Amino acid sequence: MRALLSVSDKSGIVEFAKGLEKLGWEIISTGGTYKKLSEAGVKVIEIDEVTKFPECFEGRVKTLNPYVHGGILHKRGDEAHVAQAKELGVEGIDLVCVNLYPFKATIERTDDFDEIIENIDIGGPTMVRSAAKNFNDVLIVTDAADYTPVLEAIEKGEDSFEFRRDLMIKAFEHTAAYDSMIANYMNGRFNNGFGEYQFITGKKAFQTRYGENPHQDGALYEFDGFFSENFKQLKGEASFNNLTDVNGALKIASSFGDENAVCIVKHGNPCGFAIKETLLESYTEALKCDPVSAFGGVVAVNGVVDKPLAEKMNEIFLEVIMAADFTPDALEVFEKKKRIKLFAQGGEKLVMAGDKYDFKHVDGGFVFQNADCICDNEVHNAQLKSKKEATAQEMKDLEIAWKVAGLTKSNCVVYVKDSAMVAVGMGMTSRVDAAQCALKKAKEMGLDVTGAAMASEAFFPFRDSVDAAAKAGVSAIIEPGGSIRDDEVIEAANEHGIALYFTTVRHFLH
Repeated sequence: MRALLSVSDKSGIVEFAKGLEKLGWEIISTGGTYKKLSEAGVKVIEIDEVTKFPECFEGRVKTLNPYVHGGILHKRGDEAHVAQAKELGVEGIDLVCVNLYPFKATIERTDDFDEIIENIDIGGPTMVRSAAKNFNDVLIVTDAADYTPVLEAIEKGEDSFEFRRDLMIKAFEHTAAYDSMIANYMNGRFNNGFGEYQFITGKKAFQTRYGENPHQDGALYEFDGFFSENFKQLKGEASFNNLTDVNGALKIASSFGDENAVCIVKHGNPCGFAIKETLLESYTEALKCDPVSAFGGVVAVNGVVDKPLAEKMNEIFLEVIMAADFTPDALEVFEKKKRIKLFAQGGEKLVMAGDKYDFKHVDGGFVFQNADCICDNEVHNAQLKSKKEATAQEMKDLEIAWKVAGLTKSNCVVYVKDSAMVAVGMGMTSRVDAAQCALKKAKEMGLDVTGAAMASEAFFPFRDSVDAAAKAGVSAIIEPGGSIRDDEVIEAANEHGIALYFTTVRHFLH
């Protein structure tokens, strides 16, 4: 039995080769892998002894050869294939271990196009695909994590059809993801990211408890190991809906840098938000906005949950808590709560992946766009349109209201007072309805909106929204501007003595 080992990531390859050697396998190798194995004392055959042709063109051609691919692809159970292999002097290659040139690491390290081109693997994917195609006769190994299971399966005679089939699927996933990455990079470099095809690839992080509903299956897939590296499931098993709610809460809470932000979300929409001196105060104030909706909700905490905060949270039923981390005594508080799910990132503050693109499924396809970004300077550089200027506290409230509005389903209007959200109307077909719905909810909760700052993620088409805000006691408003009736809106703000700012940036979220 012969194995061909040719890897860019050489972690574990010496141990794997020695394991195969111990089981009586001959080892064939190329370039740097050959050198590493030889230096480690593995008896290894250099690839040109098999191909009867030297590596050439600076290593561009070394395994593209019929002695390699014939050895991999001929069917051992087909008499004609076996006879032809014998006639041509082609010896079987029964295991192929390949991982590909580090294209991702290269594009992250340099913009030199010539170097990038040289780090596009040709022979590697070809060998992987050949071995995967003939998986019934050839073991294909593309992941170092499979070295031990493969050795054990060979030793115990358990390299069954199903075992080989699973390796085959993994191999085709490996080359598909690799080619997708290259195509997306080239389109990003030369076509502004919008080529004839768009490839979205993610690696499964874990299976969810179920999908959007119990009769649906679901799973979380990640880009660049984001969840595997940054998320720890400390308690419970997340559902599809839990994860989408966590995403919404996490985006809002993490958008305030190092501040003690706490966001409560229910069914993808914020129902509470605050920034106070402590996380406990932030949570307490956030909960006041809509404690009814918060029941069974998701909370994102931009910091570490300690015992006092855990005890406060434990007073009501919460579905999920996402935090930078939890202290050991905080985890003890939640120990007896059977249904709660706890996630931590293992740091001091929450972080986002910063994806460059965004997409959404529509029937028959998907729409794809550059990711939206609500930058800190949008509020700081907003244009004052009214005679009255906002106070320092009002500016802080405007910043909070603006970010929450921009990260919430349109049409959305948010009211913030003393760094805590006091009312929110979202996902409405009318901006006036969103504003009125928010005020109605605040009244039901006994929350005073007088002196609050208000944000709308898109412009007010008429002055009626400003008139309604003035009636409620709003003291400052921020919106993008851009309506043909902006002058009427500005006039209304001046009539009511409201500070009005235009950001010139719209943040629709559908």
